[in-house]
Amino acid sequence: MRLTFASKAIIAAIILIGLYFGIRRFTATNPELAQSGRSAIDPVADTTSRSNAPAGSSETSATGTGTRPAFAYEAPAPVDGKLKGVVELGASGFNSFIVRIDQNRTWKLEKADFGNSLVMENMATDDDIRRGLKAYIAQMLDFGVGGRDIHFVVSSGALKAEGTGKIVKVLKGLGYVVNTVTPEKEGVLGLRSVLPASFSDRAFVADIGSGNTKISWLDGNQPRSVETYGAKYFEKGTADAAVAAEVKQKATQVPADLRATCFIIGGVPFEMAKKVRKGKERYTVLDAPSAYQLDNAKSKAGLNIYKSIAEATGCQQFVFDWDANFTIGYLLTLPK
Repeated sequence: MRLTFASKAIIAAIILIGLYFGIRRFTATNPELAQSGRSAIDPVADTTSRSNAPAGSSETSATGTGTRPAFAYEAPAPVDGKLKGVVELGASGFNSFIVRIDQNRTWKLEKADFGNSLVMENMATDDDIRRGLKAYIAQMLDFGVGGRDIHFVVSSGALKAEGTGKIVKVLKGLGYVVNTVTPEKEGVLGLRSVLPASFSDRAFVADIGSGNTKISWLDGNQPRSVETYGAKYFEKGTADAAVAAEVKQKATQVPADLRATCFIIGGVPFEMAKKVRKGKERYTVLDAPSAYQLDNAKSKAGLNIYKSIAEATGCQQFVFDWDANFTIGYLLTLPK
């Protein structure tokens, strides 16, 4: 019997409807298969819903080594404000920062330059130092910073380096005042720059520098800071275990109610944050210490310090601030 075209269409429709309801019934009794089928057909179905989680939720972001809790805080921006510049002479070289600060001491980083200098290894002449410093100064002047608003600060770690004296001498020869800080003062200045006001009653700050590490917090309205080994301790042959023991002893001084979050800065934390940073975010939540595989001696030493702070405090959220520096804290102490 020869079927008409209409008859063939009706039969085909009946077959398709039967297949549809058969598949529906089968997947209803096999939910795992149904979910895997959805992912295969629409791989963005689940990730889209996760990406729309509200700010401040417990959403986690995946990394190559695990998951990190999201950090949704956004720093306030200054209203108008004035440009000020500072050059940090650290234990490993020069860094410079240009920030805009308003009348309420709210600040924003406008420009930063990080550079290593052979000065710190006693391998530069006075002329090399002078040229390098003039270059930093010229960049700030070109950016719009007034000559009287450029400041120089020597870190407490750099004070221990042999080449620091030469640099200070050249700076004074150029007519600049050089400000030095003790480890405790440096920790307090770092706290002022790094710790957001809304976290003052639930967080502390760690600055893992080359020459020393500063751990600081607010005791009521009073800043507290303690010093311990820096990431270059290996140069003196100090054992990792000895460093870990002292770091833990110092870190346990942080009050228990301030251990929920640690805002962390410094050279080695910078290296760790680079591995997991998302775009141009200002705040990056670090992975757990066990997730990092660092190869050079300084990085391994800094990781030992980071691990010791984490173990001593039990803190689960270490947040690296890409903009903050203790020298910016120094600028915030200057007259308006």
